[in-house]
Amino acid sequence: MGRSFESVRLGVKNTADRWMRVQKAMRKEDQVYAGKLAEMAKCHSSEGFYAFDDPLEAALFSVLVEILKEIDGDREGHPAGSRWDGGCVEEGGAPCTLPLFLE
Repeated sequence: MGRSFESVRLGVKNTADRWMRVQKAMRKEDQVYAGKLAEMAKCHSSEGFYAFDDPLEAALFSVLVEILKEIDGDREGHPAGSRWDGGCVEEGGAPCTLPLFLE
């Protein structure tokens, strides 16, 4: 028999996909941020698989980690996202696009 529930990784992907669909309904100037949040949610889905039972909790944790990294980068005088561009990899090996909220 197969699984009766989805994995946290798959749940995070589904949550991020729903966030991408909401992006289209938002005002033009907010759409870019919605897309960036969806990408941020996927950045740590593999780690969330080990620590969380709830995909939404894993997605929010990932988003918050990425936002804090950007804040740290801004405080240290680094361009936002520059230290982490190569460190965040989505499932499938493609690097995440990190947002530049603090420009």
